Amino acid sequence: MNNVMKPYLPTLATLTVALVLAGCSLAPTYKVPETATAPAFKEAEAAAAEGAQWKTGTPAEGQQRGDWWKVFGDADLDRLIEAANTYNQDLAASAARLKQARAFTGATEADLYPQLSIGLDPTRTQPSAASLGLPDGTRIPARTVLKARAFAGYELDLFGRVASSVNAARAEGDAAGDLYRSVQLALQADTAQAYFALRTLDSERELLNATIRLREDALSLLKKRYDAGETTDLDPARAEAELGTARADLATIERRRANQEHALAVLTGVPPAQFALAAHPFDTAPVAIPPGLPSELLERRPDIAAAERQMAAANARIGVARAAFFPRISLTGLFGFESSDLSNLFKWSSRTWLLGPLVGTTIAQTVFDGGRNSANLAGARAAHEESAAHYRQTVLVAFREVEDSLADVRWLSQQGAALDSALAGARRAQRISRSRYDAGAVDYLTVIDADRTVLQSQRDANQVAGLRAAATVSLVRSLGGGWGPLPEAVAKH
Repeated sequence: MNNVMKPYLPTLATLTVALVLAGCSLAPTYKVPETATAPAFKEAEAAAAEGAQWKTGTPAEGQQRGDWWKVFGDADLDRLIEAANTYNQDLAASAARLKQARAFTGATEADLYPQLSIGLDPTRTQPSAASLGLPDGTRIPARTVLKARAFAGYELDLFGRVASSVNAARAEGDAAGDLYRSVQLALQADTAQAYFALRTLDSERELLNATIRLREDALSLLKKRYDAGETTDLDPARAEAELGTARADLATIERRRANQEHALAVLTGVPPAQFALAAHPFDTAPVAIPPGLPSELLERRPDIAAAERQMAAANARIGVARAAFFPRISLTGLFGFESSDLSNLFKWSSRTWLLGPLVGTTIAQTVFDGGRNSANLAGARAAHEESAAHYRQTVLVAFREVEDSLADVRWLSQQGAALDSALAGARRAQRISRSRYDAGAVDYLTVIDADRTVLQSQRDANQVAGLRAAATVSLVRSLGGGWGPLPEAVAKH
């Protein structure tokens, strides 16, 4: 038995060492870098200190965490975002990129396994007499050789080149999934903000239409009073000017609403000519979104997660670059049949086989490359430094966006309360000015000024209400929204 095994001991020893070393990685130990953070958001603490009271939105029980927009309780908004999730082409492109990343990961993972192929190789050759050691002029007949063989190849991953490549591909695949969620969240937020902007314009349009009707009635009344000699032609002229201004403002609102409707059409994947949304004044109640802790932001934001995965991929590529300094050893195997006659091709006596590695073909070690490997390693390290800096910057930007959104919500809430008080005062002044005008105590210009103040206060209040809703959406977006599951069509690929 010892004599039988002795010739195979070097091969077995090589295989044993290979199995022990296989899977070793030259990539640096991966660690997410520390980032500056705080125990709480500054603007959230300021709002709490001021005793801000908001209505807290509670999603319907059992709904997916990703359906954050349902806290607003608006059926039209729900329908628009569902359409955007289904038909938006930017999201479809992002889903396709995710599928590409997963396919590339699968192709890279294939290097972890042996590669097997089969082939049929019929050849006809005419060797020279000299190549066979025969005298010149010797007639050598041409012959046909039929070969049917199976090939197997496997790279021994002694220094982790394959493993590092797979780790990089997997990290990039995860990053593509996170980027898909980031695009999806941005799309949902853009749709919600466009919808609230349109509803705000609806409120302004309704207000201006009511104002126009009142000013038409006032103009008609003033003309009658002028015809009766109760006033000069100055009052009807002023009323006519105010009516024209209101009609011009309405035309501006109509133009802006048309553009906003077209934007919503594109977001939901519909040609603008085929999209229409019935007018409905803005009536969404204020909603409070708990900001949570800054540390939780690192786990919720999909763009932060994508930056972290890109950093992991760059770290793995350092291992690939380091492995290039060491030999690549590939085991090759061949078994098949060779014969000059088809009837004898698959007989056992026609068998042939080969087992590698063979020096010079399956063991490759670069001796001189002009500094190529060193440059690639330096480039891989620099790429990792870049990804780490990008990750830290993404975290900083995320914190800033949350603070900005919290500040917007906080101050818009206070602005809304101040405008409510201003509107109440303007309406009282409007009533007083009209009663005094009817009594002949003031001229019509005083009434016009009071009407202008009421109209402007109402428009400002409507705009702030829409901005508060948009700021709430922005806060949801900056906090990372919800992580709901990937759509089935994307998850299966």
